[in-house]
Amino acid sequence: MAEDTKTISLDKAREDDAKFYWLADGYAPGGYEKQIDHSAYVEGTHALFNGIKIVDCDAHFTEPPDLFKDAPAKYKDMAPRVVRVDGLDRWMIGDKDFGSLGGNVIAKDRNKLLGRLSYRTYDDIHPGSYQVKPRLEEMDKIGVWAQICFQNGGLTQAGSLLALNDIDLAMYVIRRYNDACIERYEESGGRIVCMATLPYWDKDLMVAETKRMLDMGIKGFVLPDRPERLVAGYLGPDHKLNPFWDEFFDLCNSTGTSLNFHINASLDAGSAIWDNVAFSQRLPINAMLHTIGTCATMSNFMVSGILDKYEDLKIGLIESGIGWVPFVLEMLEHQFDEFRTVEQNDLKRRPKEYFAKNFWVSFWFENYAPQNMLEEIGFDRVMFETDFPHPTSLYPGVQEKLVESVGSYDYETRKQILERNAVKLFNLDF
Repeated sequence: MAEDTKTISLDKAREDDAKFYWLADGYAPGGYEKQIDHSAYVEGTHALFNGIKIVDCDAHFTEPPDLFKDAPAKYKDMAPRVVRVDGLDRWMIGDKDFGSLGGNVIAKDRNKLLGRLSYRTYDDIHPGSYQVKPRLEEMDKIGVWAQICFQNGGLTQAGSLLALNDIDLAMYVIRRYNDACIERYEESGGRIVCMATLPYWDKDLMVAETKRMLDMGIKGFVLPDRPERLVAGYLGPDHKLNPFWDEFFDLCNSTGTSLNFHINASLDAGSAIWDNVAFSQRLPINAMLHTIGTCATMSNFMVSGILDKYEDLKIGLIESGIGWVPFVLEMLEHQFDEFRTVEQNDLKRRPKEYFAKNFWVSFWFENYAPQNMLEEIGFDRVMFETDFPHPTSLYPGVQEKLVESVGSYDYETRKQILERNAVKLFNLDF
């Protein structure tokens, strides 16, 4: 085995994590509203994709303002609620600020806000951001059959929930959020597929909620890349899987349930950006660094031995892009040899083998990688996303982008990339 290494310090989860989940500057008045002529774009599915149920593997369902309207009487004064502060809608739990409504740049009139992270209130945003029926209507217009949806605001930030010092209340928030995921799935006829969150600060609570959601038919979980910000890391001091996580990974491995790491799960992007860089300058760097962070998530799993013990774990690197994959895998292959990583850690596979068995990635803005790199990445590893309704989302022109990026492939390849790979990762019912 490799020599012992000193644990690297990292910022611990804080009480105000939810409050600062989205940068405040992104909600300042201003920005540029792009006026969209939707008649200039294909409505519905382009002829090249007829017969393909296109799955958007990264979208966001904004937490509805009435999500907790039926809270039990004992939470009457503490249940999450939306409060408008200086013209900005914010979530509050008791007197604690749980942040804004998340990233919502698609307006109710279907125009798009550029240069900001979101419109400021629920009154301004597309109703499909947080309501099922208008969401399905919008999905039909952009030619998407199903969407894999992740959280938007900061309500589920574990550090802030734990800081409530009321485990019952924190668990109510998590369970209600997760119940709503199932409700949307059923109401949408299986087209809106939300990923569940977990109380990963407590092993017994986490395992119980995992089992509850599996029994209800959940299709995947969202995990933090660095749970040691709050509790036990994935590896223990002996460099092996921490027993804290053993039962959880066993449940996901045996049921084929996906684990999902979104781009902001790894690395503190702000720490790599120069001081005195303005907000508008930070945005593109921040987005790029978050994407690079998925390389670290993938690499950590590859060296950990977790994928040897639980060989059938399915891991989605979400909003990750795909163009980096050949470079990073080639680098890891070289470094594994130079540092004798396989031999020193008794690993069963090499980086390219782990990737081909355990990981999926998704693209949205890219052209070069979908057109030129799919054979190297793996036709069975790549999925598509729009990131609706976030900043930099692929909106409008979804079908046009698909024609440009994968339209040159044969029908079976198009169907694999746009439908079948997602069906396999998320155990979709079609």
